[in-house]
Amino acid sequence: MLTVGTLSAMLLQIPVGALIDRVPNKRLLAAIATIAISVSALLLAWWPIFSVVLVAKLLHAIASCLAGPVLSALSLGLVGYDLLSTRLGRNARFLSLGNAVAAGLLGIVGYYYSNQAIFLLTAALAFPTLIALGQIRSTDINPDLARGGRTQEKGALSDALLRIARNKPLLIFASIVVLFQLANAAMLPIMAGALTKRVPELATAVIAICILAPQFVVAVIAPAIGSMAQRWGRRHLLMICFVPLCVRSTVFAMSNEPAAIVAVQLLDGVSAAALGVLVPLVIADTTRGSGHFNLAQGVIGVAVGIGASLGTTMAGYVADRYGDLVVFLFLGSVGAIGLLVVTSFMPETRR
Repeated sequence: MLTVGTLSAMLLQIPVGALIDRVPNKRLLAAIATIAISVSALLLAWWPIFSVVLVAKLLHAIASCLAGPVLSALSLGLVGYDLLSTRLGRNARFLSLGNAVAAGLLGIVGYYYSNQAIFLLTAALAFPTLIALGQIRSTDINPDLARGGRTQEKGALSDALLRIARNKPLLIFASIVVLFQLANAAMLPIMAGALTKRVPELATAVIAICILAPQFVVAVIAPAIGSMAQRWGRRHLLMICFVPLCVRSTVFAMSNEPAAIVAVQLLDGVSAAALGVLVPLVIADTTRGSGHFNLAQGVIGVAVGIGASLGTTMAGYVADRYGDLVVFLFLGSVGAIGLLVVTSFMPETRR
């Protein structure tokens, strides 16, 4: 089921991105994504059988492909290019707060009531989401800006993809995203497995803290990251994304101390905040005036999926074959290569 969801999301990223570019009503697409998540949760709650769960996973994959890009498109359509970095910093703050609050709330509901209640509450959260979405007036959204700065040209998807393929800065950025995910996606899962073997009595608590704590770091620093992206430029912050990867991998390789692991895992919040702002921001920079902002988001979404999938598989193989020390040094080396690519090839995209 997880494989079906992951592969479906990867296959749908690009066509859904093209769809977002072509549909002027971005609020409608956001509402569809919200309703799809709610219906998916209800299906999982009421009919947990193979065929129904399969449909639920497909619905969730569609919603996942819609939700992130369409929120970025709404942000660009609402504030324009000059204020986009500030808006994205605020978006990242509220996204992390939502993740943290939802994790705690759903955990409490599941503990005191039932697993089914988790899905029912998830479905119910669609109502306040749709109410909030309704507060945005359609007249506040510039439809041309929301798709990348000009009226969408009619043409085949292959022609649009060809134009994306000729966008050298965007392709360099896609390779950087792949390297980041290769290094980052498996780091905490591998550490969780190692910690369970070393200190099983503390592993669950430490892993829970390692998951939640970076969310609060993102919430605190994300708006400042948005402001810095406008003042310093994008390239410097991309470098900052990779430095914590190298530090985390080194500490994970050398230390078994839970306190050290939790402390260094907070650096993941720095990377997450920077990348959460920079991904849509660099895409907006590199596709400005093209009308293909959301299609490019789909292309980068595929890069994220490829990097994360390959990263977990490769890291798992290295860990099984050579042990924890080697796998963390391997992941840190991939992060160092990513930093080298940023410094050597990535141009500054801020105008």
